[in-house]
Amino acid sequence: MNEVVFPRAADGRRSGSALGRAVVADALRVADPAAAAAAERESDWRTGYLPHFRALVEAGLDHGYDIARAGLESALSRMRVSREAGEIPLGEVFDTPARPLETVTVRGDGKPEQELIVPYRGELLRGDALLRRLDRWVEQGTIEPSCAAAVREVAAEPDWLDLSDQRIVVLGAGAEMGPLPAVLAWGGTVIGVDLPRPRVWARVAATARQSAGTLIAPGATIEAAGADLLTELPAVAQWLLGFEGRLVLGNYVYAPGEAYPRLSAAVDALSGHVQRERPGTALAFLATPTDVFAVPAAAVAQATARYRDRRAAAKLLATVSGSRLLQPNYPPGADPGIADSLVPQQGPNYALAKRIQRWRASVARHDGTTVSLTVAPPTRTRSVTSNRLLAAAYAGAHLFGVEIFEPATSNRLMAALLVHQLRKPRPAAPAAWTDEAIGAAHGGLWRVAYQPRTALGLAAVRGLPATLRRS
Repeated sequence: MNEVVFPRAADGRRSGSALGRAVVADALRVADPAAAAAAERESDWRTGYLPHFRALVEAGLDHGYDIARAGLESALSRMRVSREAGEIPLGEVFDTPARPLETVTVRGDGKPEQELIVPYRGELLRGDALLRRLDRWVEQGTIEPSCAAAVREVAAEPDWLDLSDQRIVVLGAGAEMGPLPAVLAWGGTVIGVDLPRPRVWARVAATARQSAGTLIAPGATIEAAGADLLTELPAVAQWLLGFEGRLVLGNYVYAPGEAYPRLSAAVDALSGHVQRERPGTALAFLATPTDVFAVPAAAVAQATARYRDRRAAAKLLATVSGSRLLQPNYPPGADPGIADSLVPQQGPNYALAKRIQRWRASVARHDGTTVSLTVAPPTRTRSVTSNRLLAAAYAGAHLFGVEIFEPATSNRLMAALLVHQLRKPRPAAPAAWTDEAIGAAHGGLWRVAYQPRTALGLAAVRGLPATLRRS
């Protein structure tokens, strides 16, 4: 078995905290040695990681591509693969023998959707109704204007939805936020990879059968489909490279806790290997809104205006809390602003896993690869709502101007943005942070009055009754 693992720390343990501290420090060192030293000195990474991930974005305003390259090099050079014969570097795993994976195909018998349709609060938005909703989201600060413009363009070019000229690889086929249902509904082919869990594949296969598309998966039968990317990297790589046509390698994987950065590194190594063997392969990612981003001055201006117009009760609460609650999202006039929406409850492993994906997107686009990276809206996925505090905060978030999306809405909206970036690929911007801001659907987190962590607890208190009623 070839299992992707953390390197051993000085005490002999495999530590995600030790890896995260070292990778962040290595990434910062190319732009801000003082910030790198501060990360190295952090004694409690599990609770103290937040300012260091913010520092990556602050230092990256002028050195984003350098930081991304250094971070990726550090992560991939440090990760290991554990085998019975001993450890090897992650990059060498593709030189090891792999058992061939079988292939199972599920074909749908439905009619393809030939226009962009977005489910939203019990409606199916299309045509003018969809355009009005996009305008409303922009007005509310829920999505960036560039996001609305891209979705409008896809709606106006329905032929773009026919992805029969692409091979959309969905790593994390069962992910609620992945594009699998949309691509299948449009009649496309999805090459799906997920863990060998019968319940996952039963759900995915049912979606395929009801669609107009084709699902291809590793396995002799759909009931026995699946592959573990943490232990079967060489086999999955060999299997993917057996398909003809242009591959769009989509990273939609998730794993709880310390498994997530291991999985993120594994997928990154897989992506690099496939790209080397198959030049022209495109990459696709979803960025989490609960992270740190640099944002344009227009977002800062809207948030600042909302803070200026806040109610008297909010002013009083901020005062009596000793400035711990309901603090402004940005200093007035910041350009760019730093939108810091990291959620401590998600932890440093989650932050590192998502940052690896962002780094790869930046470096790949800079190197000329077609890349789709979109900031996705906060969404009521199973992984989020399984955390009681986050579930409660999401239930109360609307009181502070943040819209929480249902998975079906996010899924189709993000798939439309994927289509746009495949049909109209753009070159890398001079500054990496501006690429990440294009097309963002952050749910309002970038444009609300308050710094999200200073409102999180209040949102959770207000939302708790709703979560208790649902449980």
